[in-house]
Formats: sequence, C-alpha cells, structure tokens
Amino acid sequence: MKSSLVAVSAAVVVATLVTGLKDRAALQERFGLGSAGKPAPELMMMGRIKPTDASAGNPEFNAQLVADKIEAITSSSPPAPDTPEPNAAAQQPAGSPPASSQPAVPQTAVQPAPVTPPIVSEPQAPPQAAAPPQPTVDESALRYFASRGDKARLQAEISRLQALYPNWVPPADPLAVPQNGDKQLEAMWQLYSDGRYAELRKAVADRQTAAGWQPPADLLDRLDVAEARARLVNASDLKQYATVVDIAAATPSLLTCSEVDVLWRVAEAFIQTERAQRGQDAYTYILRNCTNPGERQATLEKASTLLGYQPMQALLALERPAADGSKEFDAIRDNLARRFMAEGNDDPNLAIAPDYVARLEKLAETGGLASDALLLGWYQLRRNNDADAEKWFRAARAKQDSATASQGLALALIARKAPEEAEDVMFRWRADSEDATSTYLAATANLMALQPPADLAEDVLHRIAAEVIARKYVPTAQQFGWYARSLNQFQTAARWFETALAWKADDEPSAYGLVITREQLSDRKGVLDLQRAWAGRSSRITNLEDTSSLTPNAVPSPPGKEALAVQQPAQPTQRPPTEPLPAERRVTLQPGSEVVVRAAGPAMETVTVPRGRRQTRGCSTTIDAGQLSPADALSRGWCLMDINRPMEAISAFEAALQSPVRKVREDAAYGQSLAYLRAGLSGNAAVAATKAPQNRQRAAELQVAILADRALSAFDAGRYRETLIYLDQRAQLQQERIDLMVLRGYCYLNLKMYGDATRIFEAAAATGSRDAARGLADVRNVTHPDVND
Repeated sequence: MKSSLVAVSAAVVVATLVTGLKDRAALQERFGLGSAGKPAPELMMMGRIKPTDASAGNPEFNAQLVADKIEAITSSSPPAPDTPEPNAAAQQPAGSPPASSQPAVPQTAVQPAPVTPPIVSEPQAPPQAAAPPQPTVDESALRYFASRGDKARLQAEISRLQALYPNWVPPADPLAVPQNGDKQLEAMWQLYSDGRYAELRKAVADRQTAAGWQPPADLLDRLDVAEARARLVNASDLKQYATVVDIAAATPSLLTCSEVDVLWRVAEAFIQTERAQRGQDAYTYILRNCTNPGERQATLEKASTLLGYQPMQALLALERPAADGSKEFDAIRDNLARRFMAEGNDDPNLAIAPDYVARLEKLAETGGLASDALLLGWYQLRRNNDADAEKWFRAARAKQDSATASQGLALALIARKAPEEAEDVMFRWRADSEDATSTYLAATANLMALQPPADLAEDVLHRIAAEVIARKYVPTAQQFGWYARSLNQFQTAARWFETALAWKADDEPSAYGLVITREQLSDRKGVLDLQRAWAGRSSRITNLEDTSSLTPNAVPSPPGKEALAVQQPAQPTQRPPTEPLPAERRVTLQPGSEVVVRAAGPAMETVTVPRGRRQTRGCSTTIDAGQLSPADALSRGWCLMDINRPMEAISAFEAALQSPVRKVREDAAYGQSLAYLRAGLSGNAAVAATKAPQNRQRAAELQVAILADRALSAFDAGRYRETLIYLDQRAQLQQERIDLMVLRGYCYLNLKMYGDATRIFEAAAATGSRDAARGLADVRNVTHPDVND
C-alpha cells in the first residue's frame, strides 16, 4: 500500500510535466527569463507532444485494456520484488542484457539515438524506405510504474518517452515489461517519489564512487527540476522575491501549466519587486493557456490581492463561458466586487464600474452583512455623496454597531451639518482609535460652532468639556469661548480662550477672541499685552478699536476656525444677539471647573470667597495706584477684582494698606489675599492676610480658601499625603465640600488605600456626584481589572 502511494506522487510529477510544458517557450519569451538561442532541454521538448498523441507510436496500443489489466493487478498482491520473473531474458527490451546473466546497466535518456527527434534536429534527407531501428530508451521508470500497477503514471511515462523518442513504440502490454533488475536504481526512484532529494543525491554519488556507475540522465534531469522547485518555493515562503525570479530564469521548465503554483509565486515575485506588468503577464499566460477550472479561478483570486482595479479588468476579459452558459468566474464575482469597492474607498478618484456597485448594493440589502454596507458607505462618503453614505452607515449600524460604522455616520452627519447627533453617535467610540478620537473631537468643534448656538443639555456640555481638557483639543476649546460669549459669560469665555492659547500659543483665532473679550471686560492692560504680543502677526488684533461701548449681547463676529479633519459649518459674518438661557440651563463651563475632569483625578470648582456687593468704578485705564489716596486705591482694587485683573488689584490693595484708618487696612489686606488666591498664589495670600487684623469670619474664610488652594496645588504636584493634611486642617474649620471629598478619595486611591477611597467615593456618590461615581469605577478598575464594568 505504501509503495502505491509513493508511486502516485512520482506519477503526478511526470503527468504534470507532460501536460504543462507545451507552452514553455511562449512564457519564457514573454517573461524574458531565458535565451531564445539556447537549446531547449529534453524535458522541455516533451511538453510539445499533446496528450492525444500518446499512442501514436503504436496504433494497436489500447489504453483502456491496459487500465483494466492494471485494475486486476492492483486488486491482488503484487509479486515479491526478489522473485525472479519467468522468461526474464525474453522479456528484456531489444539490446538489453538479460537480467539473470548480466548486471543491470542503467540506460540514459540522452544516449545517441539512430534517428534524432525531428523537434530538435536540423532538416534531414528523406528517410530510407527501411524502418528505422528502435532507439535505446531508458525504460526503468516505465517498469517501476508498471510493477506497481499505477496506470496514471504509466500513461504519463509512455507519453513522455514518445515525446523524447518519436520512433519509440511502447510495448503492446506494458504489464509484460519485466521489473527493474537494478534494485539500487529502483530504490533511487523510490527516494525521488518520496521527495527525499538530498538522500537521492548521496545515493547516486556513493554508487558512482564505488562502482563507476552512471545514473540515467532522466533521473538527474528530474532531480534538478525537483530541487529547483523546492528552492523556489522556499524562497517564496521567505519573501526572497529576487531569488524566486532568478531560480525561475534558470529553470524555465518550471514555467508551465503543470506547475501553476510556481507561476503564481513568480507572478507575486515580479509584483513585489516593482515589476507589476511582468506579474500581470504571468497571470495572463495562465488564463490564456491553462485549462484547469479551479486553477484559473484561483489565479484570478490571487491576482486580485496584488493587482489594482484596472489590471484586473484586463484579466477578467480573458474569462471563458462555462458549459451551462454562465461565466466561469461568476462564483467569485461577489468577492471581486467587494475587493474593488475597498480599493475605491482608498482612492477617491477611482471610478468603479456601476455593475460592481449595483452588485454590492444587492448583497448589502439581501445578504445581511454589515461589512457590505460599510464598503458602500465609505465609497459614497469619499465621493461626497453624503445622503447615500448616511443611508449605508445607518444600515451597517443597524446590523452591527461598531466604531467604524459610527465614525462613518458621524462624518456624514457633520457633512450635512448635524453635529449634535454626530457627537452622540461617536461618544461611545471616542477612545476606540486615533481616527475615532479625531472624529469625535471634530464633531464637538462643529457642534459648539453652530449658529444659532445649540441648546445643549448640561450632561452633554460636561462630557464635551471633559474630553476637550483631557485631549487638549484647541478647536473645541476655542469654540467653547465663543459659545460662552453667546451666553454673556465673558469671564468664562476669556478663560477658554486663554486655555486654548496655553495649548497652542500661535492660535490667532483664540487670541482674537481673548482680546475682544478682555476689551469688553475693560481689561485694558490685558488688551495691550495681547496687542504687543501679536504685533506684526495679526492686524485685526493690533488694530482693535475700543469695544467698551458694545452692548453685552452684541458680540462681534468670531474668527475663522482652524481647519479640522472634517468639514465644518461656515461661520456667519456676525453672531445674532442671543437671549440668555433660563437659569436652570445656564451652565458655566470653565477649564478646571467642577464639571471638567483632571487627568490624574477630579477637578475642583474655582475657590471663591463670598463678599458683599461693591460698586464698580471706572478702572479700565492703567495708572500708578501709589499716586492715589488709600481710599481711592482700595476702591480701585475692588474694581480691578470685578473685571478679573487680580495682579493689578494686588498693587492697588498694597497702596490702600498705607491708610491710617484701620477699617481701610483690614479691607485692603482682605482684598489682597483674595487677589493672590485668584492668581493662584496661596502662599502670598496667607502672608497678605496677616498685614492687618481680620475679624473672625473673614479670617476663617481666608484660611479655608487658602487651605483648599494649597490642597489643590499639592494634589497637582502629586504630593498626596500633603494634600490630605491640608484637607484635614480645612475640615476642622468648615464642613468638607463634595468636590474636596472626591479629591480626598483620589488621594487615597493614589496611595493604594483602596478601602478608604471606596468609602469616601461611596459617600460622595450618594449625593449624586458624577466625579465620585467615576472615582468608584476607577477603584474597581484597579482592584478588579478583569471585571468588565
């Protein structure tokens, strides 16, 4: 049984060589892999004999009868190889010594024959009337296959020998051919059949050295080709494409339909070495010359992974009609349509034939695959067909919601100026990938830039602000500034513009928004500072006129937004006056406010100390506070605090501290402490509070504010134990606020005191704090990372 299996593998090699080599010359010439003047090896010549010519040498040869006899033999046990055949001498081919009286001398396929095959000979005189003598033919392979009853390889070997020796007549009964008398040669053929080429080389060399034996040329030729094939396949697997081409050039007998796998590998090697036209030629050769339906279909599928849309159309033109009237590549046309549409998604300028688009649309409607709808959605979006793109992205999300489908839908929604839905669609997937994050942030920028401003829910504003702060995304921070101005929240607008400039110092639109906002807040020093900083870089900033006479709602037109990754809505020339939103809808969003989450923990609301209302006097001009009386300096200090110019207020309060009136000194020290706190200088604030005695209420207020500010500064610096000390000191003076409880919880979390952190977060979350709820989630993520919340 094992011998039969081994023989089958050897016969396949022979059969494929016979049937595939017929067009080797054409392919060699097309690829440029060989020399036209170089003599063709005999293995190449045999491919020119068609299978139908196999029995031409013996009209009485009956292949079916031979097949029937082989079936009879294979149904019974073959004779033992060592058993001598009866009448062995009589069954030897003419000219061969009897196996019983002489040692077997292997004969080669390249020995001179009395009559040269007409395929490779020069023109000769007409043959004599006498029949030419039989050539000396190496029939060792024929006897090997016959002895094992392998009818397929037997027929292939007969065809091969007829190709090499046209005058050779196959035996009428191949089964009567005696078995090989040369057992060593038979063992060599067995090694060849098993693919053990290194062992075969050694066996041949050993016998040549020991007995001066010459191996059959046929065996050596086959071995050379088999080893070349193995080297080529190995080089292809290792992606050594230049080596693949070199081996193919040196072994043109591999470039035939019988070696279609080699042709595929050579085509790939050409394409990977930037010779795509040569690769296309290889695929074209297969489709023009090879007839195996499965191999033809596989050829087109392989080509579609390496060649572009246009070359594939040239290959598809070689399609043949099927027996039932259909086309032979109909079975893979759906996958080809998908591949072509994917290529169209990558290249917006590539026009895919309408037939492929229609085929994929039908598949998307009837097949139920979200991937088909996605291909259509991206194809239409790349060509600015936003309505069609939205349709297919919605269909894809209905079948399978994914980041890719949501991203495509969000882009289509942004294109038709529906950024609010785009933000909602992408929020879930905002962190899935860099592209998803960019799409979400672009949606937020477009949403905040809508005119008139969108009436956004508080939770939407909170989550947008949190993402903008976490990502330091300048376009949306800038748009938050314009949005705050539309709500008459000018100080909040200024902080957003300042934040955007802190992230991108050369963002001119944010600088312009800040300068007009400071002008409306009567911060002339801030205006002048910006004008000096942008001198020569922005004419509209340096040439800004006084806008203090503008009504609160008369907001000048914002600057053009910096380009986003996607299309943004056009900016109107002037923002219309906007009525203030109802009290419950007016959400103050500032960078660092309670609704904005810090990267390392919860953000805190701005620390303020309530005080009585003060009359604001004109303080838009810059003057030396030291030239004012202490009472006027005190009034100016409070005026500067009202317009958020704390650093100038500090100087005014310092001048007021020179008053001989105790009440003025108390107010000046109190105001200076508040100014330092607003500037983020808690240490200076503590010093200022001691410059004049304060009543118990003010002293407590200042101490609470200073401790809270120090706690925030220590937390930002990563000094968590110090933060807890400040919080404990503050808690002795005033009940701890929810935001400070969250801060305490994050200190415990960072110190790996998970039990204390959980307790604090649970208490704060019970009041409805979202930051506390996030803190609980952070604790769970750390303590139970495998649990998917």
